[in-house]
Amino acid sequence: MYGGTYRLIKEVFEPFNVNFTFTDFTDTKQVQKAFLPSTKMVWIETPTNPLLKIFDIQAISELSHKKNAIVVVDNTFLSPYFQKPLLLGADIVVHSTTKYINGHSDIIGGAVILNNTELFGKIQLVQKSVGAVPSPFDSWLTLRGVKTLAVRMKQHEKNAFKVAGFLQNQKNVLEVFFPGLETHPGHEIAKKQMSGFGGVVSFKLKGGLAECNVFFKKLRIFQLADSLGGIESLANYSALMTHDYFPVELRQKIGVTDNLIRLSIGIEHIDDLLEDLKNALTI
Repeated sequence: MYGGTYRLIKEVFEPFNVNFTFTDFTDTKQVQKAFLPSTKMVWIETPTNPLLKIFDIQAISELSHKKNAIVVVDNTFLSPYFQKPLLLGADIVVHSTTKYINGHSDIIGGAVILNNTELFGKIQLVQKSVGAVPSPFDSWLTLRGVKTLAVRMKQHEKNAFKVAGFLQNQKNVLEVFFPGLETHPGHEIAKKQMSGFGGVVSFKLKGGLAECNVFFKKLRIFQLADSLGGIESLANYSALMTHDYFPVELRQKIGVTDNLIRLSIGIEHIDDLLEDLKNALTI
């Protein structure tokens, strides 16, 4: 899961005696085994950050509901344009509106989407009581961004396909992660539950931190940054950025290795993006 989610669990919720069970959501049998008598909520992030693993929302929702647990899906990586978890059985959808929904990297915000009036009332009460609301100007900027969501998402995905294909043919790239590739282990599920594959591509470079540093320093169009989903292309070093809170052993276990790079593909001209990557990958 996203490093910030893990930190929130460990630093905020667990001290309040809220218990969490972690499991591999690519395997519904493992999900079933992970349920405890006390389990009340199942949290899914799909595609995952940064390895873009795909979880079967419908299957997990059906299983969870039999256990009387509600299902929450973090849909940030695809936006409502490419994936609609409520139609697949989820109870609640959350978005970092900072990302694709706003699309211009100039706000920090979030949204909770649901179609259950009882749950809506409970969440609205918490929001009103705690005061977790965006400013009017941030709300206006988000609404401005939503107007171009469709055209942006189409271009993000179009560029991402070409970047993923390009990376697959580079001699110093070991592995490419993108759900749109037929070689991706979650490709068939992605085709079933998504109308598009998003704009994030991750890959593993030959080497480690030193080689990644050389790659980042050579970039001219891609910017080294934590975020994603904006119109500009970004490169992220997950091990020391989004997942720096994870202990080293846990990072290695989940595949966030020292040679993993995550790219948020923007809407720039594809020739410029590929040329930038080609130069940065030149040994």
